[in-house]
Amino acid sequence: MTAAGTVYAQGWTLDDVQWSRFDAAKVAPWMVAAIKAAALVEYNAPDYVTYLKRVFRDAPTRAAIEQWGREEAQHGRALGRWAEMADPAFSLEAAFARFRAGYKPAHFDSADETSIRGSRRGEMIARCVVESGTSSYYSAIRDATDEPVLQEIAGRIAADEFRHYKLFYEMLNAQDEPDLPFWRKLMVAVGRINESDDDELSYAYYCANVPAERAVQIPYVRAQSAKASYNTSLRIYRRQHIQKLTQMVSKAVGADPQGRMTKLAAALLWRMLRMRAGLSRAAAEAAA
Repeated sequence: MTAAGTVYAQGWTLDDVQWSRFDAAKVAPWMVAAIKAAALVEYNAPDYVTYLKRVFRDAPTRAAIEQWGREEAQHGRALGRWAEMADPAFSLEAAFARFRAGYKPAHFDSADETSIRGSRRGEMIARCVVESGTSSYYSAIRDATDEPVLQEIAGRIAADEFRHYKLFYEMLNAQDEPDLPFWRKLMVAVGRINESDDDELSYAYYCANVPAERAVQIPYVRAQSAKASYNTSLRIYRRQHIQKLTQMVSKAVGADPQGRMTKLAAALLWRMLRMRAGLSRAAAEAAA
């Protein structure tokens, strides 16, 4: 059975991964750069757990959030171990220490028990958006690589992330708050998507791919790191992954996942990504 066709169950551990199948000859350097950055973001789950447990106070929801955090952190360890195999100079713990020291959103350290999205429903919509993105991203990684171990890890993570989406979607509909109007749901979703341009992804990419000893010669410049991260992601995604992402986000905001507007949004997003990729390539060729 191909990696793309394998359905991985919940509750796996690093011992379940077939590490002995690792094939260095099938490792692409640009993919290693993407995996290193993803490992840091996933490994940072405990800070999100702390924040979400301030917003959601009931015991069952907190228990579910804690389990989610454990699975996310395991994703980081699995990706980090693969990256260390692909690039022995890379250390997950060392890179993560730099990342965590430099990336500290204000709401992580705040004592405020109100979601930065304005409501618990808004928070769950934002979480659904994130899980839509990660589920599609790791599915895309699985389909973009020929390296057997990375195919397996990405497949396992993609399955977890889809389950996490379902978990947060159920939490969204279980809240005792009044439902949000459609326009408000859409604003929350768009706002969370726009945050993909913030420091988290770009700084993770920098810490993962610029060794500490070269930090003076190559200082962090957000725009440059964000562009490098974005261009790497463009090499991974295919149209079907963008279509799935858009359908999942549409469902979270109360739109029809199979509707005309969702299909139009997916087509426009794919075209925008392709245009940005073309502009990036043209800029690189002009600079060469």
